[in-house]
Amino acid sequence: MVVASLAFVEFLVIILARDIYLNGLHIYTLGASSPNLAIPENYIVPVRIILEVDSISIFMAIIAATVSLAAAIYSLSFMKGETGQNRFYTLLLLLVAGMFGMVLTGDLFNLFVFLEIASIAGAALVAFRTKFADTAEGGLKYIVISTVAALMVLFAIGIFYAQYNLLNIGALAHVMQYTMLDKIALVLLAIAFMMKLASVPLHMWCPDTYSVAPAGITIMLVVASYACLYALFRTCFTLYGVSPDMVTVGWIVITLGMLTMFVGVTMAVFQTDIKRLMAYHCISQTGYMLLGIGVGLAVLNRPEALNTYGIAAMDGGIFHIINNALYKGLLFLTAGALFYRTGTRDLNRMGGLAHKMKWTTIFYIIGALSISGIPPFNGFASKLLIYESVYRFNPILAIVAMITSILTLASFTKAFYSAFMGAELPEYQEVKEVPKSMIAGMAVLAAGIIFFSLFPGLIVDWLAHPATEALINQGAYINGIIGGG
Repeated sequence: MVVASLAFVEFLVIILARDIYLNGLHIYTLGASSPNLAIPENYIVPVRIILEVDSISIFMAIIAATVSLAAAIYSLSFMKGETGQNRFYTLLLLLVAGMFGMVLTGDLFNLFVFLEIASIAGAALVAFRTKFADTAEGGLKYIVISTVAALMVLFAIGIFYAQYNLLNIGALAHVMQYTMLDKIALVLLAIAFMMKLASVPLHMWCPDTYSVAPAGITIMLVVASYACLYALFRTCFTLYGVSPDMVTVGWIVITLGMLTMFVGVTMAVFQTDIKRLMAYHCISQTGYMLLGIGVGLAVLNRPEALNTYGIAAMDGGIFHIINNALYKGLLFLTAGALFYRTGTRDLNRMGGLAHKMKWTTIFYIIGALSISGIPPFNGFASKLLIYESVYRFNPILAIVAMITSILTLASFTKAFYSAFMGAELPEYQEVKEVPKSMIAGMAVLAAGIIFFSLFPGLIVDWLAHPATEALINQGAYINGIIGGG
């Protein structure tokens, strides 16, 4: 029933995406008969809860829907032996609702509410398997970091409301005065979303949480972090837009992106716990996204540079989000499959599993080649966009990004040799491939990787570039509200 519901959601998201890409931004007003009644007679500001969906919103919704469907299919067998199945799937759907709410809402306070929903559901799911001692610690760290981030978001919302008596993102952007309080709010929001995103130096909770969560939940937590990345983008581009301070913000994002990229990959190289290794790589890959978007922010006030390489850098960063959701999700599922059959996450206690788990081995290879940026896989396509555009901005940044990819390949090659190659260990003589539903969940993401690898140009033109244009075109988002529809 849960899988069927999420499959139907996937279908609805695709239909909505087609409409958005053909016809532009849509507004859905709760409590009014039509979007044009978002501003009732005699009122000058929006007073109702509004969902405002543009190309970047629906882009993130596609990611959330696809990964959630794969996670649910995978979890059918992975969580079969656990008690409390009803609670598990209820929390899973609650996490999905929180992610969708964050990327579709047009209201800052509702962004906070959905952030809390996703955080509470995520923490409960991390700690769900109480038979493992470290799950409680992982869940506690996730809820603590989420609570601190949510309080910062709430405080920033209070600053806006005290000044402008508004909560709607478009309406706030329309009247933004860029006061000192507004700058303080920007800092609070940026730190909060970076914290949830596990950006360096606020990343230490991530390996402890991702490594102990059920594999299907781990990939949903990754997407939930990307919902916070979306919130950061929406804050910088839509809420604040073209302001002198965006150059400084852009360089801060670039610097944090480079640190996140390099620290994540260097920490991953030394890991023997396969899920911790992948968690650190998840941190590292986020650096590429921040780098691409940071370059766009840094040149936002320079139209010539923006059109020459800034938009291409943003296209690469946004394309990398969906690529990373696919191949990082697939890699976490393969790690879950190894744990499911061997009962351990320690690479030093594995070996020769390619003989017994052929599908898992194939899926691991696909994911590892993709995340390492090996052509012709989709990870190469998005990284190449970032390399080329960032090189024109600053060659040193591009070189460091390339070195990071080399270290990524080395790390996953080492893990592949440890887990899959060599002689079969005696204790794994009876190991066999994981159940079909787990294979199907991995196949959903692998199919996405293969499709994106075959047609990267189409994905950039149809998905990534419209999302970039939606971020840059602040006026369209504002006019959707102020214009009444």
